[in-house]
Amino acid sequence: MKKTLKLKKNYEFKRVLTKGKYYSGKYIEVFFKEQKDKTMNYIGIAIGVKIAKAVKRNRIKRIISENYRLMEQQLKTGYNIVFLWKKKVDIKNATFSNIQQDMINIFKRIGIL
Repeated sequence: MKKTLKLKKNYEFKRVLTKGKYYSGKYIEVFFKEQKDKTMNYIGIAIGVKIAKAVKRNRIKRIISENYRLMEQQLKTGYNIVFLWKKKVDIKNATFSNIQQDMINIFKRIGIL
């Protein structure tokens, strides 16, 4: 089982957020940008501090990364992807199936699923 590669540096996030393309779903927003390395995808997950306390933010991050891990084999490679939680959406709606359906719809619109 391969490990999901993550964006960690601030400049990596900024590059994707400023120069990447944007797609919005019901619960999450996705920014993505093609990269030079076509063999793998890198993901980043960002949730604002004002949305919830640390425990709930980390729970959402775990749900998003697990959904991505399950879909990773079906996705095209060569992208940097950043997931953002929508500020207007309540944290109580952060169920595994809601986020999974949202990610499937967004990836289909992007054309990488």
